[in-house]
Amino acid sequence: MKRIDLIEVKHERKIGQACEYIEPNVTEDCIFYVDGEPVGFYMTKMPEKMCKLADLANAELRTKKVPKSQMDRKQTDGFNIEKGVYNYKNVVSQWSCILGGVPPKPHMRRPYPTISSVHSVDSAQTFIKAMLMLAKESEQLIKEILPKQYEQQLKLFNDVPDKWKFGNLFTSSISNYNISAPFHKDTGNIVGAVNVIICKQKNAKGGDLHVPDYNATIGQVDNSILVYPAWRNVHGVTPITPTHEGGYRNSLVFYPLKAFKGLK
Repeated sequence: MKRIDLIEVKHERKIGQACEYIEPNVTEDCIFYVDGEPVGFYMTKMPEKMCKLADLANAELRTKKVPKSQMDRKQTDGFNIEKGVYNYKNVVSQWSCILGGVPPKPHMRRPYPTISSVHSVDSAQTFIKAMLMLAKESEQLIKEILPKQYEQQLKLFNDVPDKWKFGNLFTSSISNYNISAPFHKDTGNIVGAVNVIICKQKNAKGGDLHVPDYNATIGQVDNSILVYPAWRNVHGVTPITPTHEGGYRNSLVFYPLKAFKGLK
C-alpha cells in the first residue's frame, strides 16, 4: 500500500460549518502517517467477505425491517425573485441507525448508558448480525495492516466491560444514509483509538471525508474502507448528490466511546 505522510496546513475551517464539495485527492490504497507513525489506512475495495457483509447490511438497512431516524433534505437551486421563494429540487431522504452502546445523555433526562433499542427488534436481527460480523472483520484487517494500533486499542478496551462492546475494538455503530456531516471532531471517542468507515454508494456523487488539517479529501467509493482516529482532527463530509433517481451514499461506521470505560 502507498504511504501518505500527513502534513499540517493552515485553514479557516470551524466546527459546525458545512463542508462544500471538494474533489477527492486520496483515491488509492494507502497507509496514513503522522510524524513517522502509522495512524490509519484507506482501501478502495475491502476483501470479498467484507464486501458481501456490507452488501447484506446495506440491503437490510434499506428495508422497513430496521428502525431508523429519518428526515428529508431539500436542495435549493436558487431564489425565485418573482415569487419570493426558493426553488427546491432533489428531495433527499436521510436515515440513521445506531447499534451497540448509547452514551448517557443528561440533557435528554437519561443520565445513564443504554444499549440501542434496535437490538430488541426481531426484524432487525439479520442487520445487527451482519454489522457485528463486519465490525469483527474490520478488526482483523486492522490487526493485519496496523498491528501496533490493534494491540493498543485492545489495551484501551481493558476497562470496557464486554456488555458495552460492539466487537472487540468498538462500543458502537451508526449507519448513515445520505447524511453529510458538517465539520466536527469526535471528542467523545477514546483517545488513541480509531474509527472504521465503510461506504456503500450507488448513483451518487460526493460523501467524501475532508480533513482540513492535512488538506486531505478521501474518496468514499462503494465498498471502500477508511480507518482513522476521528478524535484527532476536525473533519467533515462533502455534500451527497444523487446522479440518478434513488441514488445514495451510505456509511457503516464503527467507533469507540470513552463514556463506557470503567463502567460495570
